[in-house]
Amino acid sequence: MMIRKRFTWIQRSVFSLCLLTFLLIFTSLSYSQKVLSIHIEGAINPSSAEYIHNAIEESQKMQAACLIIHLNTPGGLLESTRKIVGDIFQSTVPVVVYVSPEGSRAASAGVFITMAANISAMAMGTNIGAAHPVTMQGNVDSIMNMKMTNDAVAFIRTIAEKRGKNVDWAEEAVRNSVSITEQEALEKNVIDLVAIDDIDLLRLLDGREVKLSSGTVVLHTKNAKVVQNDMGFFAKILDKMSDPNIAYLLIMLGFYGILFELFSPGAIFPGIVGVISLVLGFYAMSMLPVNYAGIALILFGIVLFLLEIKITSHGILTIGGIISVLMGSMILFRSSPLENIASLSWTVIISTTAVTALFFLFVVGIGLKALKAKPVSGASALIGKTAQTISALDPDGLVKIMGETWKATAVADNIQKDEKVIIKSVQGFTLFVDLLKEDTI
Repeated sequence: MMIRKRFTWIQRSVFSLCLLTFLLIFTSLSYSQKVLSIHIEGAINPSSAEYIHNAIEESQKMQAACLIIHLNTPGGLLESTRKIVGDIFQSTVPVVVYVSPEGSRAASAGVFITMAANISAMAMGTNIGAAHPVTMQGNVDSIMNMKMTNDAVAFIRTIAEKRGKNVDWAEEAVRNSVSITEQEALEKNVIDLVAIDDIDLLRLLDGREVKLSSGTVVLHTKNAKVVQNDMGFFAKILDKMSDPNIAYLLIMLGFYGILFELFSPGAIFPGIVGVISLVLGFYAMSMLPVNYAGIALILFGIVLFLLEIKITSHGILTIGGIISVLMGSMILFRSSPLENIASLSWTVIISTTAVTALFFLFVVGIGLKALKAKPVSGASALIGKTAQTISALDPDGLVKIMGETWKATAVADNIQKDEKVIIKSVQGFTLFVDLLKEDTI
């Protein structure tokens, strides 16, 4: 009997020890889990697409429990959105898109990215939906835009079907730009959950099953360590350069710098600044939907300003240049009903056009007039002035001008001493003169 009690006590002890070990291992695993977190603020562009791509690769390397993309965007480029969606679909780590913080939105391109996530979440006081871009060209109703819309509808329907979301609402978001709050999105099966903050999000994610291309995984995020992955310094610069206003100003600054260097050879600094600005400007424009007719009009306007400096047109060329630069600036970036990027500001356009006109009419104009003006110093400035012979010119001798004595040579007949002569040319330190006649005064 005593042996049996001892055996039972040993069994209980072993069971308790195994249970304790299991709890310790489970707790250790929970705390060892890592979650990678990134933030996307502003328009979706190639820079942000690259940022998300690198974050997905980093989360896979560190074997993170999931990648959380904090999203707040007015929209962006459709091509960049397609790349982001493709990367999310191919990720072997669960991707969570969290529209946050409060007051944020997932508009236009943000709808595609949010619905493409393995788990989509929104913070309180946020909204999701498409938005028409506000451009200076207005909404363009064309066959091309209809094709683009139909293509985008097919794209969003594919995303919604793959993630088991509301397909009909997704189509409405693209066709009619409908927008809803976070609670409406949850009720309409547009998103998976609403979280107050990051801590609440991790709690809600814990225990959820996620289907990936590699299989089904269960998230353990309740006590996971959050690792921030901020956008690098150069990536931030490239992201800012994707603003059409910045790209436009860089291009114009590049033109100014190069032209100033051409009119003032040897200045060096304006030329360096101009080339760097032009290269950066064209790089920025390579990320944006540029209308090359706009660039052509801006260049044509600059040519007209240059011609105004050399040709007297009574202001006609100047007016043409202003109109050309203004129209070119207005149509520089193509608009699309599906892409919501920041358009050129009227303030930037008008200011730049005015500065361009003033630059060519005053700065460059004064420079050219200075080049054409007669020299007022040096030997060349003596041509056409009068001097007095202090010795006979037979044909060589000496003359005095402005208190200075110069060697002189008579270009025609010999000239006597104390005669007034006019300087015809200068070669080195020798003046070539002729007798000054009364009718030449």
